[in-house]
Amino acid sequence: MEANVRFTHQALVEQSREGDRNAQYQLYGLYVDAMFNVAMRLLTIREDAEDIIQESFVEAFKKLDSFRFESTFGAWLKRIVINKSINHLKAKRLLLSSMENEGELLDDEQEAEPDQFEIDKIKMGLTQLPEGYRQIITLYLIEGYDHVEIGEILGITTSTSKSQYHRAKKKLIQIVKEL
Repeated sequence: MEANVRFTHQALVEQSREGDRNAQYQLYGLYVDAMFNVAMRLLTIREDAEDIIQESFVEAFKKLDSFRFESTFGAWLKRIVINKSINHLKAKRLLLSSMENEGELLDDEQEAEPDQFEIDKIKMGLTQLPEGYRQIITLYLIEGYDHVEIGEILGITTSTSKSQYHRAKKKLIQIVKEL
C-alpha cells in the first residue's frame, strides 16, 4: 500500500480551510520549527526570522484555498517562507545602502572540497558572506533548489545564479581558510 506524500496532513489542511483554529494550530506546531530554520538560514537574525514565520503562516492560512495538493503542504509553506524572507532582505537592502563589494575579484586558488573543513567553521563562514552570496549558497546547497528555480525565486537569470554560486563558494572557502 503506497501513500502519496502530497496528501500528508490533508485532513488538517481541509479543516484549516474551513476556519478550524485547532487544525491551524496543529499545522503550525508541525511546521514552525522547520520553517524557522529555513528563515534563519536566509535571514540570520532571530527576530527577523520569527516575524517572517508569523507572516508566512498568516498568509498561508489566508491562501489555503489556492493550495491544490500539487506538492506537500510543507513544500508549499516553505516556498512562502523563502519568498517572504527574500522580499524582507530586498526591502532591507533598499533601506540600507549596501557597502558590500560584489564585484570583488577573487584569486584563482585551487578550490578545496568543503568536507575538509569543520562544520562550525563553515557555519561561521556562511554568516560572514555578503547577503547575496549567502542567499545563493543557502538556496542551492542547503535548501536543494536548482539554478533555474533560484533564478525564478530571486528574479535573476540561471547563468547569473550559477556564476554567483561559484563566486560565493570561492568566497566561503576563502573566509573559512582565514578562520
